[in-house]
Amino acid sequence: MKKIATLLTMVAFSYAAQAQDTKTTVRDNATGAKTEAEIRDNGTVKVESRSGRTKAGQAAYNTKEDAKYAGKKTGSVVKKGAQKTGRAVKKGASAVKNKAEDVVD
Repeated sequence: MKKIATLLTMVAFSYAAQAQDTKTTVRDNATGAKTEAEIRDNGTVKVESRSGRTKAGQAAYNTKEDAKYAGKKTGSVVKKGAQKTGRAVKKGASAVKNKAEDVVD
């Protein structure tokens, strides 16, 4: 009985998913402008457009992008430094090992 109920629920959801409208969104990342086109079941088309960012919005967006760029640069510098330190430690450990072998001999 549970399997039948589960099957009927799945079929109902699949029909509901097919009945939904088709929505297409086009966004211009440079300006922030956005256009949405919705095709309804009866064939009509609804189009909504929003203009780009305001000056304050553009300033906030620029700040966000600058912070993201600075974070990436900082991350790569930290990674490079860690790799250099790792190589130096490995080289130093190797030198200590060689010196220890010389003392033992």
